[in-house]
Amino acid sequence: MGKSKWGKYLINFLANPERFMRFSKIAMPIFGVLAFVSLVIGYVWALVYAPADYQQMETARIMFIHVPSAWVATGAYAMMAIASIVFLVWRHNLADSAAFVGAKIGAAFTALCLITGSIWGRPTWGTWWEWDGRLTSVLVLFFIYLGYLALRGAISDQTKAAKAAAILSLVGSVNIVIIRYSVVWWNTLHQPAAVIRKGGSSLHPELLKPLLFNGLAFMLFFGFLMLLNLRTEIIKKRISAIETRLYSEN
Repeated sequence: MGKSKWGKYLINFLANPERFMRFSKIAMPIFGVLAFVSLVIGYVWALVYAPADYQQMETARIMFIHVPSAWVATGAYAMMAIASIVFLVWRHNLADSAAFVGAKIGAAFTALCLITGSIWGRPTWGTWWEWDGRLTSVLVLFFIYLGYLALRGAISDQTKAAKAAAILSLVGSVNIVIIRYSVVWWNTLHQPAAVIRKGGSSLHPELLKPLLFNGLAFMLFFGFLMLLNLRTEIIKKRISAIETRLYSEN
């Protein structure tokens, strides 16, 4: 079976709410345990054993929260855009639910990214905020998340709301490219790419390793939150369907 067929098979398999509930019942606690253990190990490693940065000293340790939260913020949006495509093409309602849940979680991680970046910027740049390319494009990402959620709440017809929000998420995905290359296209206060760049990472291995480990821990935590919230969303829809049926019968 080719990769495209495997992908389509997986999409169709998990699109069934019953199958997803069975799968997530097993996967969710695994993700939860792995995320908890990874976060504990990661932050002991980052805060106790990793050395201070040779320029920013102890202040740079906030990167172990800021950078992973930025990765999750953009990764969650990429997932939301893919789920929106699946919903628009194959009309899988679970994909729409995944996009909705991903938007809520992604908005929270984007807020965390902005807050920690501002805290980091004060001692490093001498200012809490600067309207440079990277900071502004991440702020735009946060507003897109909020706009997506607001649009879904503003349209009473759930089908129309899902379609409109899916289109908005696809249009907004252009901003992910802008975020990625903002430090290349414009001269900004924000440092250039330090982890993924031509010629290898500019971070010392003793800082890079715990950073990548914490990035993995954040991704596991995101996976846990996705499964938890998707299960909740499915249960809410089932309750709503039962209430609607009972109301119509009476």
